[in-house]
Amino acid sequence: MTSKVTYLGNLRTSSIHLQSGTEIISDAPVDNKGKGEAFSPTDTVANALASCMMTVMGIKANEMDLDLRNSSASVTKIMNAEPRRIGAIEIVFEMVGTSDQKSKTILERTAMTCPVFLSLNTEIEKRITFNWK
Repeated sequence: MTSKVTYLGNLRTSSIHLQSGTEIISDAPVDNKGKGEAFSPTDTVANALASCMMTVMGIKANEMDLDLRNSSASVTKIMNAEPRRIGAIEIVFEMVGTSDQKSKTILERTAMTCPVFLSLNTEIEKRITFNWK
């Protein structure tokens, strides 16, 4: 088992990662009867995509003796109304760690093979931008 999710009431859940004990709280968003006081479940999906892409780039960067520390990603989730679902995820990466074009290409291609990217419905538009500093 990976996690345990408990409904706390008022459209809030607590998710406990069983291996580490880390807790994630989620709330329904304000546009869907919630308070929006924490990540919504769909926010966590969009965030998971950026986190996964960054993680696999980090793994590849380690193999290439590159340090991506202090790279970041800005995530925007766009919802569709009917049916209510994620329509698009926009991620803008601000990357540091290399100026070599070949390394950048390898890392960007690696990002597009992360498990979350490959698991998301193909109808979800993924708008990915890499800005290298």
